[in-house]
Amino acid sequence: MTRAYFGTDGIRGTANRFPMTPEIAMRVGLAAGKRFMSKDDRRHLVVIGKDTRLSGYMIEPALTAGFTAVGMDVVLFGPLPTPAVAMLTRSLRADLGVMISASHNAFHDNGVKLFGPDGYKMSDEAEHEIEALMDQPLDQGLAERTKLGRARRIDDAQARYIEIVKATFPRGRTLKGLRVVIDAANGAAYKVAPTALYELGAEVFPIGVDPNGFNINDEVGSNHPGAVREAVLKYRADIGIALDGDADRVIIVDEKGQVVDGDQVMGLIAMAWKNAGALAKPGVVATVMSNLGLERKLKDEGLKLIRTKVGDRYVGEAMRAGGYNLGGEQSGHIVLSDYSTTGDGLLAALQVLAVSVASGKSVSEICRVFTPAPQVMNNVKVEGGGKLIETEAVKDAIKAGEKRLGSSGRVLVRASGTEPLVRVMAEGDEDALVRDVVAAISDAVSKAAKAAA
Repeated sequence: MTRAYFGTDGIRGTANRFPMTPEIAMRVGLAAGKRFMSKDDRRHLVVIGKDTRLSGYMIEPALTAGFTAVGMDVVLFGPLPTPAVAMLTRSLRADLGVMISASHNAFHDNGVKLFGPDGYKMSDEAEHEIEALMDQPLDQGLAERTKLGRARRIDDAQARYIEIVKATFPRGRTLKGLRVVIDAANGAAYKVAPTALYELGAEVFPIGVDPNGFNINDEVGSNHPGAVREAVLKYRADIGIALDGDADRVIIVDEKGQVVDGDQVMGLIAMAWKNAGALAKPGVVATVMSNLGLERKLKDEGLKLIRTKVGDRYVGEAMRAGGYNLGGEQSGHIVLSDYSTTGDGLLAALQVLAVSVASGKSVSEICRVFTPAPQVMNNVKVEGGGKLIETEAVKDAIKAGEKRLGSSGRVLVRASGTEPLVRVMAEGDEDALVRDVVAAISDAVSKAAKAAA
């Protein structure tokens, strides 16, 4: 079914341009409110958080107008990480949770992510139902004048999340004596992340904690680990933690300045939880992007790697269906379902620190869990990526690449769900061969785009 508004992670786009306009935001509020309003007489509640983008001031009141117009009460959190909104949706017994964010994108983009009353991201089916309701006339299904919703802000949302985060760190352990750099990407965690680490005992060196509406993810955060790496070396820190704009993903930098991606973090947590008997099932859920090296390491340890489509929503759905409590993405979305319903960068970082503290070993010693297979990805900037992938020329290039790599490698070509890109990835045992395959397929995509123009 064609999706008019929703992509792989909610609705996302350039602020004040379709589909990220005030009208669409209001339509989301109207439609989602209708979809989640039950027929009883109780007051219905939606909670709304946001990151630090300037356009959040435009989208938040538009959403609020939609929800209150159909009779839902609204609680506004202000800047708060996506996983915190998911947690508090469930904690406050809300009917719905909303996060206003475009995650790791630049400030000029924004988005809307929706969570059900259980704190999990919406299913494709629920999003389809909301989309159908969004195209109804604006004056259809409105509440009676005496039953309009009310909106209020609460001041303790950040404190609640900080306490939840601290409670996930092993009892009796402390970060005392550790020097920690935290890069909050000038985003949603700019207050909560440094505070939680400080209260756990660390000496904290914060960067990316001065948002101005325009600088979210701007040369800081998980997409730009150079900033946290520089700070780690400058302050002689034991670890660097780089979050993205809404803090649902993390990249670790060890004390030597080496970058640790989400695959290594998942491998580390999997080994630690296996040894502690904490894995709910003998396996980890990851996406098609995760490195073959992780899959091979888990197999050696008697654990399975279950792969899903790209997106932590799909990871979460597979975890729930299979009863797994650990999953994530190479990009740094780590889902620890014992604690959270979605990716949480700060929680994942604390699990890394917990292993370091318990073992007495440095982050560089514990975070080289497996040797990655050579993996290369290239983002080809084109419009209409999905159609280009289906052209004969691109399909032939993919088949040729797969044949060259043989049984020891793989090729993945997909259109981005959030940006005008085709992502071309290949991995195998020979780096030069992998690079050649990616270059050939990328060239085929670019030529197909020119031919279609």
